[in-house]
Amino acid sequence: MIKKKPTIDDVATLSGVARTTVSRVINDGPNVRPSVRRRVMEAIDQLGYRVNVQARNLATGNSRQIVLIHESNLEAEPNSYYHSGLELGALTGCAEHGYQLTTQAVDYAAGGWRERIMSFIESGRCDGLILPPPFSDEPGLVRAIMAADCPVVCISAGEAVRGIAPSIGIDDETAGYDMARYLIALGHRRMAYVKGLEGHISAEGRHAGFVRALAEAGIDPASSIAARGNFTFRSGIECTEQILAGRTGVTVIVCANDDMAAGAMLVCHKHGLAIPGDISVVGFDDTPLSDIMWPPLTTVHQPIKEIARRAADLLVKQIENGGAAEAARHEFVGHRIIERQSAAAPSKLAGILSIAPESRID
Repeated sequence: MIKKKPTIDDVATLSGVARTTVSRVINDGPNVRPSVRRRVMEAIDQLGYRVNVQARNLATGNSRQIVLIHESNLEAEPNSYYHSGLELGALTGCAEHGYQLTTQAVDYAAGGWRERIMSFIESGRCDGLILPPPFSDEPGLVRAIMAADCPVVCISAGEAVRGIAPSIGIDDETAGYDMARYLIALGHRRMAYVKGLEGHISAEGRHAGFVRALAEAGIDPASSIAARGNFTFRSGIECTEQILAGRTGVTVIVCANDDMAAGAMLVCHKHGLAIPGDISVVGFDDTPLSDIMWPPLTTVHQPIKEIARRAADLLVKQIENGGAAEAARHEFVGHRIIERQSAAAPSKLAGILSIAPESRID
């Protein structure tokens, strides 16, 4: 015989409460005493009850659909892991709460991105938005989303947005500072820095922390060489070529993400520079790529998946609370330096090797 699946009424009967109370417990609703909540959860476990998500959606009229926006020019080289890491983390968080996740690529450099994002809300198929940079750096966009009564949580938001909507991320300025302090302790004094996208607040924060550490150590920040990348592997190649063309005593190249660091390492290898014997290279994010390149990359660990999972948790809490906006506060998650073989104390020969112009990578 086929055993009948337990229903919400079975849970109510076993726990000795009303059906509506069971529903509030399942949906993490308010006004349920801890003792009652515990009794209902024990009944759910004993019966092996599982929520019928489709039935619940039909009953509430809620699509249970969360949209993750990420910046992407589909014609350009993608970031190898950051966006997929966010998607994996958000997907985990959504699945835990019975929500569906949709990802939407929006080109920040093109016109009409604000209208496109707002169209997701107006379609009625979006219960909430997760906004990573650079969209989380746009106070006007966030205000428009909230004015449309759409719950939103921002990832790695700038100061202006942190005062408007809930957000989560690492302390990028402190992370950049910590990396610089680590390199200074190794003995590096002449450094190059490959920046991220101009105006990208998280990336700018990393560089600001780097500069602060140099100043505190009595190193003139103007002595460091800066090049502007865009987070892609290709921009890491191009910026490193620029840095090595001058070759003014640089002993370490600091990159604002791991993809650009991989490009920097390729250029160093092509020019016959030993890493870290002739020059050190460090990155940021601790993506899976950083542990499989050669030599393995010293980098800053940013828990990308955990940040996105937590963002989904915060967003679902808003939605289940009737869409009421959470207090505008930023939740910091921890970062740490991951020491691998791409960085070491500078040797006496580091920074003085010359690069022939004809050997450059075009």
